[in-house]
Amino acid sequence: MHASPALILVITTSDNLSTLEAISRELLEQHLVACVQISSPVTSHYRWEGVLTQSAEFLLTAKSRAELFPAIQTAIRSRHNYELPEILVLRAEASEDYHRWVLRETKSLGDLRDEHPPTAL
Repeated sequence: MHASPALILVITTSDNLSTLEAISRELLEQHLVACVQISSPVTSHYRWEGVLTQSAEFLLTAKSRAELFPAIQTAIRSRHNYELPEILVLRAEASEDYHRWVLRETKSLGDLRDEHPPTAL
């Protein structure tokens, strides 16, 4: 088990591959995540507005620091094509080497604050 910062997996889905590719690019360019995987279509079954529905969706899984989840969530919502996007976060354990790599490839919360300091009213 590792000391903080804790690692997370963030999961979202979309029926539009281009949407997930744009989200992936933004998350990586902002150093909010270390790695993104987009899986082949899966069939999702759910109830939407009272109707049982199924659809083909792509699955995006991203690896990051737990402290960056609010910024990751904001980035996903800003580019997502769904009215109510699925955004799940799971705590993750990793090998020491992989853990260190994720930390090197992502910004710390302090780095984000330095880039976007609060503005005075």
